[in-house]
Amino acid sequence: MRHRALAAALLLALPLAAGAQEAPKNEAPAGAPTEAPPPEPNRQQTNAAKLAGLMRFVGESCKDVQPDYERFKAVVAKMGVDLDAISKGELLMRSMSYTEAYRKNVDESCRKAAELFGEKGSSIPGLVLRKAS
Repeated sequence: MRHRALAAALLLALPLAAGAQEAPKNEAPAGAPTEAPPPEPNRQQTNAAKLAGLMRFVGESCKDVQPDYERFKAVVAKMGVDLDAISKGELLMRSMSYTEAYRKNVDESCRKAAELFGEKGSSIPGLVLRKAS
């Protein structure tokens, strides 16, 4: 139940990612053999991809905060998502699109990441930590 609450909070907490768009699906030419498309990611996998995109963004773009990768791995595991699953294919592409969405307003995205995911974050505390001075 707690995982569902975390997922719901995550979905509500990341409005900046709403601007991320999926790439259009390529259609096979007429007569070409077709493969079954990969299964659509479930909600937990999608939320894990959002978090991965956030962690990448924070690590690359934020001056005052840094991701806590060990905490991230623990949260993803509690969500029931294999870390390897978000490191390749469709979920990797989704996480990268979220990273790009956060880059549209770096200062605001870093502030929001610290507010929602910092030591006393209102969504998932401890994913983002202050950098040592």
